[in-house]
Amino acid sequence: MNPPVVEELPPLAPRTRHPMARRMARAILRLSGWRLEGTFADLPRLVLIAAPHSTGWDAVWGLLVKIALGLDIRFMAKQELFWWPLGPFLSALGAIPVDRASPKGAVGQAADYIRAHDTAWFLLAPEGTRRHVKTWKTGFWHIARAAGVPVQAIYFHYPDKRIGLGPTFEMTPDMKGDVERVREFYRPWMGKYHGL
Repeated sequence: MNPPVVEELPPLAPRTRHPMARRMARAILRLSGWRLEGTFADLPRLVLIAAPHSTGWDAVWGLLVKIALGLDIRFMAKQELFWWPLGPFLSALGAIPVDRASPKGAVGQAADYIRAHDTAWFLLAPEGTRRHVKTWKTGFWHIARAAGVPVQAIYFHYPDKRIGLGPTFEMTPDMKGDVERVREFYRPWMGKYHGL
C-alpha cells in the first residue's frame, strides 16, 4: 500500500473546510508524484518558512499541499493586488494585503495579524527571491520575535518530489546565530534549480 501524499493535521492547526478541493488536490499530488513528509507543530500560532525557493512551481506544489490538508496558512501580498477579481481569489488562497507605506512595515503588520488571532500560521520564503542568494532576509526572525511564536522549517527537495516538515526553532535575541542555525538545517535539500 502506498503511503498517503499528505498526513493528517495536528489538533491545534488552523483549518479550512473545502472537502472537494482537498480530494482534488490530493489526486493531483498523487498523480504528479509529490508527497509531504514529517509532522507539523501542534501549535495554534506559528511562523513557517519554506526553502530552497528556486521556481514558481514551489508555490504551486505548496498550495496543493495546503489545500490537500485543508490547512489555513496565511502569506503576505501587496495590497495593490487586491482588485476584482484577483483580490477575492488571493484571499481564498490565504493572502493578506500588506500596506507597504504603513509605518509598521510588513513585519509589524504580520506580527499584529498573528497576535490578533487565536490561530494563525504565517508563511514566508526567507530567500526573498527565486534566484540563488547567499544571505537570507530576516523578516521571519523579526515577525516570530515580535509575535512571540516559534518558526517551523519547510523544505522542497525536487530530486525526490518531496515537501518536508522540519524542526521548530525558537528565536532568541541572537538574530545572526538563529538564522545560521536554521540555514544549517536546509543544507541537504535541493530546489528545482539550486540548494542553499
